[in-house]
Parts: sequence; structure tokens; C-alpha cells
Amino acid sequence: MRKISLISIAMLIVSIPTFAGGLLTNTNQHPAFLRMLSRGANTTSVDAALSNPAGLAFLPKDGFYTSLSIQSAFQTRNIDAGFMTYKGISGIDPSTQRPIPVTSDKPFTKYYEGKAAAPVIPSVFAAYKKGDWTISGFFAITGGGGKASFDDGLPMFESLAMAGIFQESVAKYAQSGGKSPILTPDMYTINSAMEGKQYIYSVQLGLTYKITEWLSAFAGGRMNYFTGGYKGYLNANLNKELGGTELMNLELDCDQTGWGLTPVIGVDAKFGKFNFGAKYEFKTNLNIENNTKKNTDEDGALAAFKHGVNTPNDIPSMLSVAAAYEFLPVLRASVEYHFYDDKNAGMADGKQKHLTKGTNEYLAGIEWDVISRLTLSGGVQFTDYGLSDDYQTDTSFSCDSYSLGIGAKLRLSERADLNVGYMWTNYDDYTKTSQNYNGTGLPGTNVYSRTNKVFGLSIDYRF
Repeated sequence: MRKISLISIAMLIVSIPTFAGGLLTNTNQHPAFLRMLSRGANTTSVDAALSNPAGLAFLPKDGFYTSLSIQSAFQTRNIDAGFMTYKGISGIDPSTQRPIPVTSDKPFTKYYEGKAAAPVIPSVFAAYKKGDWTISGFFAITGGGGKASFDDGLPMFESLAMAGIFQESVAKYAQSGGKSPILTPDMYTINSAMEGKQYIYSVQLGLTYKITEWLSAFAGGRMNYFTGGYKGYLNANLNKELGGTELMNLELDCDQTGWGLTPVIGVDAKFGKFNFGAKYEFKTNLNIENNTKKNTDEDGALAAFKHGVNTPNDIPSMLSVAAAYEFLPVLRASVEYHFYDDKNAGMADGKQKHLTKGTNEYLAGIEWDVISRLTLSGGVQFTDYGLSDDYQTDTSFSCDSYSLGIGAKLRLSERADLNVGYMWTNYDDYTKTSQNYNGTGLPGTNVYSRTNKVFGLSIDYRF
């Protein structure tokens, strides 16, 4: 019982993407992205330091460009679970003195609600252009970006605990000749909760060079620092009328840190009213190390969370290709494609091997200068993951989605702009059915669903 229940806590490796992007990568670091979504061919503002750094060669004027932005992201991560909890017992076989199993046909059902929030997500962008050279950089949270909590635990917690409690009680029942009771879910209560947080803080620095009047290139690097934490508990007690005996009491409190470097290259080409931008971010080898404060079984089922143990958490390589066209001096549109090679980025326990492919994203955006001081914009993004049942878990699940973004840019002065953006994401539910639900040997089904809303604003200023 103890071992099978500890396995549930051992799976507290939580992925908490509160942004657009791949499984482990955030793309919306600036409200200009929220209001338009497709920014990979941008050459007119400093947020290109992330989305199209080679395009900074074509900034309208020499000088120092800066931007400070704040975003707020709120997400739900819900699981509608139904699973068989135990096999009932009708009696003892007199020839073997062993319990006679009878399969129960009544599933346990429960709706588990999880919330992830990142109310303050800062980022800072800067670029200095002088002739053919531009130096640029930014600070942002490029992965994770929030805290997820399941106040009522997770189905993997409860199903494994129920199976473990039942199996141990059956063994005691047989050993005692029927004097020890067989424990079914109506005879005890389970209290459990889990929360996890993940942040990848990144600082990027690089150089852009204008090779010709129509072609530029970028080379740079990004330092990434990972910090996260996981806390979980589960306790089970007999009902008061049965004595209230404690059946299980498990806890985990583990912080994790790590760092890695990301080389980044890019090119940009201008042909009349067309502009093309491309960027490639190399895979980042990143291991996270445990700083464990409490671990109920560090030499057993929770060995992965033993103090000092390292776990792979690579940031996948990413390719961005975009094209923009100026229909009129006041009307512009762009389309974009992203590929995240998630399948070749190391994850805990080789989880990436269960992906069927990398992540594909398709984006489009348009902006219109309504008047000289006001620009309105909108965009759409479709995200297609290579998901599979073996990849999806209660603590780390993703859903294909589409996002809509709207917003505006207000010119406060000749040198200052205010960007405001809002992005809403609609996710497809993912249904996972198993005949061996969380290793219990019994069938069950989870329906995973998510919601996501992000709001942001920034002040861009040119010196």
C-alpha cells in the first residue's frame, strides 16, 4: 500500500505553461504579441529583440529603444475522472481460505479543478542601433511562469491510494481468517493536495548586422535559469465510527534549480512591401537539481526527489519563419510558422519519447492605423502538439488549441508608445482511457481540459 501510494507523489513533475508556445516554451513576452500574435517579421519596434532580432537592423532611426511590459496570466487545468476503485469480496473460498473476488461495476467519479496564476509577469527589452549595427537584449520569463494548485488533489493520488488501501486490507483479511475488515472507499476519507511552480528566467544578448540594403543577420545567446518547487500531501483515515485510524500519511516538499545556455541565430530580408524574418533557437541542455526539504521515502519510490538528484528538463530547439506585407501605409498583415522539436528535448523519465511529433504552430495577424496616434490589431494562433495517452499525466498534460488576440497601440508622443493586448485560448478536450488506470489494474478514464487568459500592457520609449 505504501509503495503504490508513494508512486502517485513521485509523479509531481508539473508542467505549467501559462503562455502561448510549445510544451516548455513561452512566446508571448510582450503585449505587442498579445494584440497581434504574429510578430516574427516585425522590424519597427523593440519587441523584435525576441521575435525577429535580425529585423532590428531596419528600425526606423538610430538610437536607443527600450520597453517595459507587465502581463497577467490566469489558467485552469481540470480533470473529469472516472475510475474503478476496488474489487469487491463476496466471501472466503473454503478450500483455499482466500477471498473470492467479484469485480465492482460502480466507478468512482470526481471533477478535479486546478488553477494556475501568474498575476505579474515582467519583461524588459532594449536595443541600440548605430548605422549597420544593432545590439539588443531582453529579460523575460521564457518558460513556466506560474503556480498551479490542485486543492482537492489529483485522480492519480486517490486512485492509487484507494487501490493500495484495498489490497492491503484484503491481505489482512485473508491472514486473519476474515477477522480484519476489507476497506472500501465508503469506510475512509482521503485528503490530498498538490501545488507546483515553475519559472525559467532568461537574459538574452546579441548583435544584428545589416549586410546589404535588404538583408541582415543576427547572432546571440540566452542564459536561462530554472527555479521550481513541488509540495504535496496525502492522508487517509478510517471514518470516525470505525475508529478514525490513520491509514496513510505522505508528504513531499522539493525545490529544484538549474541553468542552461541557448544559442540564437536569425536573418531578415526586405523586398519592397514584403519582409521575411527567420530565427532558430538551438536546444538548451538543462538539468534541474533537487533541494529537498521533506521526503517520506527518499530511498524508495521517491528516489527521483532525493536531495541532490538531477533530472533533465531541456528547452527544445525552435524554428520561426514569418512573412509580412504592407497593403497600405496604414494597413499591414503577417503570417508565421513555429516548430518546436519537443520530441528531441530530454524530459524526466524520457517522457519525450511518447510524443508522436514536435509542436507545430500557425499564426496570422493584422494591424491598422486608424489614426496617426492609434493602431488596432488582432491575430490568431493554432497550436498542434504530438500528444499521446502515454505522454499525458494528471500533473503534466497539454491540449491542442487555438488562440485569439486583440489590442491596440497608442502613440503617446513622438518617442513613446503604449501597447495593450489580450489573448484568450480555447483548448480541445483530451480523453485518455486506460485498462490499467495509474497502475491499479482497473479501468478508468480522464478527460483533460484547460482555459487560459492573458492581459498585458507595455511602455515603449525611444531615446
